[in-house]
Amino acid sequence: MPATVYVIDDDASIRTSLMRLLRASGYAAQEYESAEAFLAHPPADIDGCLLLDLRMPGLNGLDLQAAIAARGWVLPIVFVTGHGDVPAIVRAMKGGAVDFLIKPVDGDVLLAAIDRAHEQAALKRRELAEISGLQERFQTLTPREREVMVLIASGRLNKQVAGDLGTAEKTIKVHRGRVMEKMQVPSLADLVRAAGRLGLH
Repeated sequence: MPATVYVIDDDASIRTSLMRLLRASGYAAQEYESAEAFLAHPPADIDGCLLLDLRMPGLNGLDLQAAIAARGWVLPIVFVTGHGDVPAIVRAMKGGAVDFLIKPVDGDVLLAAIDRAHEQAALKRRELAEISGLQERFQTLTPREREVMVLIASGRLNKQVAGDLGTAEKTIKVHRGRVMEKMQVPSLADLVRAAGRLGLH
């Protein structure tokens, strides 16, 4: 199934031109005349990327970018606008925009930006799926196993962890083995990496 591109621009002629280019290039595309229309009727399964105008009546492109981030949607944005200025570009890129293109934009340049946006979305979804899996496995640990994982991942030796928790070193070794088994990590380095991705300190 082709990746979807959502086109949001208050200029009907621009939307028509972009839709023709996208469909001719093999993309599924949907158009919206405003940010409000997109938020009122978002796709049931948000996937792909957004081609977004900057200046529009009502919510502007930067407002929509902030609203999308607040909802936690994985939807990379390529701004396509006739009104680019340095503050707007800086704000858009700091907000995670893939690119900021000035109209009229070359078709090949636009399609290259869309490809980068879809690659970014795919990477982000894989990352979120991996973190979700780590969180699920972490939830299977007992409270003591979680303590051991945090301490081991912080660089403490088995003997030091045993002292911290007031137990025997051999008991910590057993807990550590169970933690690595439940977290499905083959090495201490992988356990440290998993703890980092979970934000454990």
